[in-house]
Amino acid sequence: MDAKDVKILMAKPGLEGHWRGLIAVSNAFKDAGFEVIYGGSMRPPEIAATAAQEDVDIVGLSILCSNYMRLVTETIDQLKKNGKGDVMLLLGGIIYQDDFAALKDMGIEGIFIPGTPLDDIVAFVRERLPKLEEKQRIG
Repeated sequence: MDAKDVKILMAKPGLEGHWRGLIAVSNAFKDAGFEVIYGGSMRPPEIAATAAQEDVDIVGLSILCSNYMRLVTETIDQLKKNGKGDVMLLLGGIIYQDDFAALKDMGIEGIFIPGTPLDDIVAFVRERLPKLEEKQRIG
């Protein structure tokens, strides 16, 4: 599986008005050859519906508000309801280290805090493409 074969939905499920990180990461994925669907500000049901409609492989969430645990839980629940419970989930933003383990247990594959180099985020996804391909072949 190559980057050109992978669709990524980038969205921010919160209502806060940040955009810079979401745009920067979206552009980094696009520049690396991935197909990026920029969802912008969307509620979890909209994220899940778009993920299903576009048949994405990865959903990247950007959250800078303190209610990220609720937003992640709701997004995962909605993805499952829409038949996309098997997508790779990425989370970026102000995330407390104490919550990393719980988020990973919930299904978040990668967690990226402000200042993470964009190349590191792209490399993280590239390293997991064989796992993503295997998941698709099985499911």
